[in-house]
Amino acid sequence: MNPTAAARTEPAPAQASASQTLSRGIRALEILAASPGPLTIAELADAMGVHRSVAYRILRTLEDHSLLVRDDAGKVQPGPGLAVLARGVSRNLQSAALPELTYLANTLDMTAFIAVWDHHDCITLVTVEPRHSGATVAQHPGTRHPINAGAPGIAIQSAFTEAEWDRLDSGVAYRQEAGEARRVGYSASHDEVIAGVSSLAAPIRVPGGRPAALAVVYIRSAHDPGAVGAALAGSAARIQEQLA
Repeated sequence: MNPTAAARTEPAPAQASASQTLSRGIRALEILAASPGPLTIAELADAMGVHRSVAYRILRTLEDHSLLVRDDAGKVQPGPGLAVLARGVSRNLQSAALPELTYLANTLDMTAFIAVWDHHDCITLVTVEPRHSGATVAQHPGTRHPINAGAPGIAIQSAFTEAEWDRLDSGVAYRQEAGEARRVGYSASHDEVIAGVSSLAAPIRVPGGRPAALAVVYIRSAHDPGAVGAALAGSAARIQEQLA
């Protein structure tokens, strides 16, 4: 028998099935991260849709790795191990962006942040609030919103032409606003993600990776939006130079 022909006719190995336990552990962390406060084991089990005994076994493992902690009342919340893991996410992007975020936040009196593309969503990676302002919009790391809503998503799309975006087969339609943002260097939105809140964003092209967005959010501002957009585009360009 021809060995090459035999090799061609051998069935492909079956695709490995996903780990249910790992998936449940990750889901537990997602629920805890989104919760406004600590949860009891019963509350977490209900949110996960599993029996309390199953949740308890998962939590013990996560606790062993400091990914969650329990308070004196036995309630669970995210642990310091998550901060260690998060520190390594897009490390170069975070390091390059932090000085620009700090400058923008304190110059514009707006919360400045980096949003990264994750499937159909944008996720806030790192954020800086202005030092001397008490009326800013909070934008916490880990905050998630659909990529087809808001200035950060438009900015990320604007890193591509419409044809390039279509070839990615992302399942998300290319917004007309992305074409305009590609022309002027920044995008704008109002009332899309949070009622009454405006946002401006500029794309950051990450070598070897998906584009991100440098953005600010605000309720009202004395600054001209065009000037703010230009400042964002300038900061995004300097971040890209650091990443090159």
